[in-house]
Amino acid sequence: MVGTIVVFFALTFYSIGIYAEQKHKKVLQRVITFLTMGIIADIIATAFMIAGSSKGLFTFHGILGYSALLAMLIDNIFIWRLRLKTGVGADVPDAIHRYSRFAYIWWVIAFITGGLLVAYSKMG
Repeated sequence: MVGTIVVFFALTFYSIGIYAEQKHKKVLQRVITFLTMGIIADIIATAFMIAGSSKGLFTFHGILGYSALLAMLIDNIFIWRLRLKTGVGADVPDAIHRYSRFAYIWWVIAFITGGLLVAYSKMG
């Protein structure tokens, strides 16, 4: 249950951070802050979900979720490296801009899939 609540925080943080990056195409402090908070919340949520799962580590949703977390972690690394190299307010290169969008969409697919699996399990 804790993992479910925390993953909603991850969704909120990621959404704010990615929206700001996609809108401004700049490494703004709020982009860094919200993406970092999203990663922290996502890691915590994943740990709680693994601890609370009776199905093991390697389920379809687990692999989808781990790959989505990895994609967002890589995006975070790209954004942080850019910030450390060029400073706050720097333009985000097109490749990183596109990757951020891809990683976020992949993460949202994993998020929705998890919700659908939980809803389906409650029905049966």
